[in-house]
Amino acid sequence: MTTRRAPSRIIPRAFPGITASETTELITNSQVHAYAPGTALCQENALEDTFYIILEGEAEVTKVINRTEVRLLKTLRSGDFFGEMALIHNVPRGATVTARTHLVALELNKESFDRVLKNSSTMAMTMVREISSRLRTNDEMAVEDLRLRASELAQAYQKLAEQELTRREFLTNIAHELRTPLMAAGGFLQALQKGMIPKKNVKDTVDTVARNVQRITTLVNDILFLQEMDLVLPDFHPVNLEELAKKVIKKYLQNAKEHDVKLHLNANRRLPSVSGDVESLEHALEGLVDNAIKFSPKGGDVDIRIRSQGGLVSLSVQDRGIGISEERLPRIFDRFHHVEEKDGNLFGGIGIGLAIAQQVITQHEGKLDVQSKEGEGSIFTMSLKRVQD
Repeated sequence: MTTRRAPSRIIPRAFPGITASETTELITNSQVHAYAPGTALCQENALEDTFYIILEGEAEVTKVINRTEVRLLKTLRSGDFFGEMALIHNVPRGATVTARTHLVALELNKESFDRVLKNSSTMAMTMVREISSRLRTNDEMAVEDLRLRASELAQAYQKLAEQELTRREFLTNIAHELRTPLMAAGGFLQALQKGMIPKKNVKDTVDTVARNVQRITTLVNDILFLQEMDLVLPDFHPVNLEELAKKVIKKYLQNAKEHDVKLHLNANRRLPSVSGDVESLEHALEGLVDNAIKFSPKGGDVDIRIRSQGGLVSLSVQDRGIGISEERLPRIFDRFHHVEEKDGNLFGGIGIGLAIAQQVITQHEGKLDVQSKEGEGSIFTMSLKRVQD
């Protein structure tokens, strides 16, 4: 336990050169208080009138930066003092001081502080040096904060500029994606209206129009689904990924046939269910399968494999197409990213399927990984939590 003798040993450490009489006057005009860890002795922006000298323990000095960040300025220990600037200048506290450990402090109110400071030249000079040091430190911190903020603003501006450019590219691509099937469908419909299509070709023409309309519908639905995902929470139930994969494969058989691509499913026996929103997971898998078909060569294969390991069930979709370069990998899940061939030609589709898949898996607290090598193809693997038995 701290006694009244303890301050006489600590005060000379706080104020080197202080005389015995000055030390005695300081002790006489002060009180000793103890504080539990976590207690705030000074509160930033508060009007307070106490000066502290730490006798035992440690305290942390923190300051709020930009209204949200709490920054640790320094740690105070036995022999350190604080609270003088607010008393000298009659201003609110510039920082918060909190006991980090059990802390014992010698305390003076403003009246006692002014009286002791007036009679002790040693204390006055030490205060001047300490205040000068703290002001210099504050100036350095302010300059560093300005540098950091300037750098953050520059980065934010660059990011916004990139997002705006990507948004414009996205809108251009949407217009292109919609215009192509609309013009095709419109042309065939006009030909039908004018009787320019032979009767034997009418069915094929109607089928072509239907496919183009379906392409438009799918694109619009994908865009709406991606936007709604930010607002609607998924409805979780046990989902059988093998049954889901079979459903998606059936849906994409015609698309695969048109691209001369074969779809294969390989799943472990007795697969456990995963916890998920079946509609969202179906949308995610459709995006992966559609992407694999799109980038597969004619006569190529797309393999869908489902495995169970530990507490996870993984579903992978592998193609043997053009692959993805290392520099493009970090952006493939961006909402508006568009893949190009080496000669600069755009592939069909605006790359929204991968963005949907990524967001769905993130909502399910799962993981979507990609392995790819240019010229050899890609493997996209979603891993989801299994339903516990």
